[in-house]
Amino acid sequence: MAITNEAYIILTAAAPVVELRGSIPLGLYLLGMENFLKVFLLSVFGNFLPIIPVLLLLSPVSEKLRRFFIWRRFFDWFFEHTRKKADLIEKYEALGLMLFVAVPLPGTGIWAGAVAATLFKIRFRYAVLAITLGMFIAGVLVSLVCFGAVNVPIFIKQIIK
Repeated sequence: MAITNEAYIILTAAAPVVELRGSIPLGLYLLGMENFLKVFLLSVFGNFLPIIPVLLLLSPVSEKLRRFFIWRRFFDWFFEHTRKKADLIEKYEALGLMLFVAVPLPGTGIWAGAVAATLFKIRFRYAVLAITLGMFIAGVLVSLVCFGAVNVPIFIKQIIK
């Protein structure tokens, strides 16, 4: 049985690092899907799938795995890497989390947002809402870039300022 284009989009959107930043262009350009709304909704759905499990399981799983040296080193690096990028979250909490996830750059998606929410102990319901809203905004921004409505180099310079 072959994997459908829809499944590729959902799986890509759910994957760490790539997320919907990759699944929207994948659906539109590489898979040649013409129904933008379908690609967008599949990407948002796929990107939403890991949010709740990651928020619920990251802390207990990382605590158990930290007993082993290699996992302790990995989680220390992973959490420190996320903490360095999370000044916005530390300052503005859930609102900062939403803005952090909304920036369509590598390392700022729902996976990093869930890690940051866990590190900064943002309440579960606020974290889910903030990450979901940020994900939706990121999807809109990626879509605008895909359709040429946003000039990427100028957009990135504006975000970094």
